[in-house]
Amino acid sequence: MKAIILAGGLGTRLKGVIGEIPKPMALINNTPFLEYLLQNLNYSIIDEVILSVGYKYEVIEKYFGNEFNGIPLKYSIEQKPLGTGGGISLAMKEIHSNEPILILNGDTYFDFNLEKFYNFHKNKNSDFSLCLKEMKKFDRYGSVTVNDNNKVISFNEKKYLEFGLINCGVYLINKSKFDNLNHPVKFSFEKDYMEKYTNQLNFYGHISNGYFIDIGIPEDYQKAQNELK
Repeated sequence: MKAIILAGGLGTRLKGVIGEIPKPMALINNTPFLEYLLQNLNYSIIDEVILSVGYKYEVIEKYFGNEFNGIPLKYSIEQKPLGTGGGISLAMKEIHSNEPILILNGDTYFDFNLEKFYNFHKNKNSDFSLCLKEMKKFDRYGSVTVNDNNKVISFNEKKYLEFGLINCGVYLINKSKFDNLNHPVKFSFEKDYMEKYTNQLNFYGHISNGYFIDIGIPEDYQKAQNELK
């Protein structure tokens, strides 16, 4: 199975903390955040990783080179920002396989079981699956509504909720169904794919209680220094 990691983020809200480097290279206890994501992959299933990069990609390429833990790394380079969806489409051109593709956000860490997630995706005959986590008393994240069969009903805007399911930034997607939609060159994966096609394709949410953190704001970036030791 191939994996794509979205590692092109500018980290605008973190620049005062991390300086002029790509957000996935933000240091957590002197280790780039992206390295934690790579370490968390199951390499008995994953045989290649494509890093979707853009802003100052040379920093990432110089640090990681062409392999990690013996697994080949490829770089899909955006010459200009393409949005999360455009970045994924570009990276998919490096993949020639009918297997579902694992996609990870480069600024969120979720401790998930890939084998269970993959089996869930296949058993549901899903076109697109995402990892969900139950959360209480939150307003920073949008929420996801699923039915009793875990089929995604809606993606909901950010608002305060006493309880809900959040998107953990871990996805499995069937490449053929995604490619057939004729996306524009630049688009948002969240708005122009996930929200737009919720009720037209088979989207399913795999609920798991693994550890989750999003380093996108300074408060949680500092929190990660303690929790990701």
